[in-house]
Amino acid sequence: MAAAESRFAKTAIVVGALGVVFGDIGTSPIYTIQTAFNPADPHPVPVSIDSVYGIVSLIFWSVTVIVTIAYVGLILRADNEGEGGIMALLTLIGQKMVGGRRRTKMILVGLGIFGASLFFGDSMITPAISVLSAVEGLKVAAPQLADFVIPITLVIIFILFFFQRFGTAAVSRLFGPVMVVWFLTIGAFGILGIAREPEILLALSPTYAVGFAVAHPSIAFFALAAVVLAITGAEALYADLGHFGRLPIARAWLILVFPTCILSYFGQGALILNDRSALSSPFFLLIPGPLQIPMVILATLATVIASQAVITGAFSVARQLVQLGYLPRLRIEHTSASTIGQVYVPIINWILLIAVGVLVLTFRESAALAYAFGMAVTGTITITTTLFLYYARKTWRAPLWLIIGGGGLLLALELLFFAANLTKLVSGAWLPLVIAVVAYLILMTWYRGRQIVTAQREREEGSLDDFLAGLHDGTIAVVRVPGTAIYLNRGRVTTPLAMRSTVEHLGSLHQHVVILAIETAQTPTVPPEERFTTDPLNFSDDGIELVQARFGYMERPDIPEALRALSSDRLEMPLELDDATYFLSTIDLHRGNVPGLARWRKPLFLATARGAADAAQYFDLPRDHTILMGSRVEI
Repeated sequence: MAAAESRFAKTAIVVGALGVVFGDIGTSPIYTIQTAFNPADPHPVPVSIDSVYGIVSLIFWSVTVIVTIAYVGLILRADNEGEGGIMALLTLIGQKMVGGRRRTKMILVGLGIFGASLFFGDSMITPAISVLSAVEGLKVAAPQLADFVIPITLVIIFILFFFQRFGTAAVSRLFGPVMVVWFLTIGAFGILGIAREPEILLALSPTYAVGFAVAHPSIAFFALAAVVLAITGAEALYADLGHFGRLPIARAWLILVFPTCILSYFGQGALILNDRSALSSPFFLLIPGPLQIPMVILATLATVIASQAVITGAFSVARQLVQLGYLPRLRIEHTSASTIGQVYVPIINWILLIAVGVLVLTFRESAALAYAFGMAVTGTITITTTLFLYYARKTWRAPLWLIIGGGGLLLALELLFFAANLTKLVSGAWLPLVIAVVAYLILMTWYRGRQIVTAQREREEGSLDDFLAGLHDGTIAVVRVPGTAIYLNRGRVTTPLAMRSTVEHLGSLHQHVVILAIETAQTPTVPPEERFTTDPLNFSDDGIELVQARFGYMERPDIPEALRALSSDRLEMPLELDDATYFLSTIDLHRGNVPGLARWRKPLFLATARGAADAAQYFDLPRDHTILMGSRVEI
């Protein structure tokens, strides 16, 4: 019985992964081959037996090498406490300080941040191109509805982003079974296509890919800008690692996703060999006429799921950026009691929704977005591979010959894809680069500005031990007034700004003072007996005590409610919460002449700071018993 339940649980996780992780890469067959033979391309691939075999073989081996071997086989193993994605590698290399020269690390960290910025571009482009390409199937199945493609796409995208608030787990339970049907369906129709021209299976041999590249080097090179669309979603596999874990992702890929996608590509290639008029939409024309409308509906559902893969990845990346100090504290909602990586970030969700809507209205066709899509993907995977090879060498002690040989070949292939997409700059490839540059400037500006503000804040806060010693020996004159004050602080090293301001400007301090430091644990909940630790600090008779409160990542830190559960026996003073006053230390940021940040970046830093979550609301502090105090800091 237990074994059966265990198998069921594992199957459920795999199906859940299908519903979130593989939507992006699993819907690539809709537009990849169509884009490769698009006659409107500035560098079109002429249709011939050699080119069809060559393109299909290039797709198969690109997916095999980059996704199956590199990502599923190797890169997914480089996790940071279960979290994946380019920011996990950045943490492992930068924050955890694996061996290597500081200059090298700085370069790699910069690459990692730019890769994360590219991924945000991918998160904007994927929903636009995926949903648009599916709804465009109406042009084949029901041409009279062609004028409704854009409105239908926008409605679907709005519904998708609206439901993000309910969490990845809820979405995956809904989407997982749909994706099982999707993959089985495209695999089945792929087999029907192959049955028309079984010789297309010869393209499984790498000789066809190599032969095409050697015989037609310029055509093959430009074609890589379309071939790369087959591996879109590879980075989402890694970014969503924290949502499901490595083994469920690997199993779903090897058992279902990889074989069915390849069958679809080969089936489309066989169709083109049999009917050159199918170039306009080989994916939908592979479907028998009576089934085209149902297939458009299924494809639309699948592309909504494709969007889910990068949206959840964007939430994970944003959360890690906050933890590393590249974004201010955002409101992050944990949506699973079993997996810390499942999060929802409202501000990221709505920014993505607006950006996706603008892209759909601007480009209006999936073909126009294809090369923008390819540039975002190639840039991200190339940076991820570079970081991974460095990490594998320094942490796993991988042999140098393997890093140079195997890693060098992998990087060479990815750089070829990147170079091919550079040739499409004027055709839309500029878009993700612009998005990435803007995002990179925001992230690096916040990181640098935060360092400057933190240094100034620590100077103003001063040592907590010295401050308490001054109160105790009378060096700091103060009048103790009745009541209880609770000062929220970042730890026990520095003095809360609000506490210092109260003493310096009012000359008074409450009779009972709690300095409250809050910590988020790596577990969903914290048992009540482990919630608090107390410390009388250096003096046991001054009515000032440090309380450290631990909350699980699924628990909303309701400070007043939590403190009611704190036993009075653990404190050296009574805790009168009904009349307690809560003090929050705040920083009033202003533009000034402080060195360290360029003048043009200061308004950007101040604008980013406005996106920080409201601390009083986050900690459920009573507004009528909360006082905000702090100081003005110039940047």
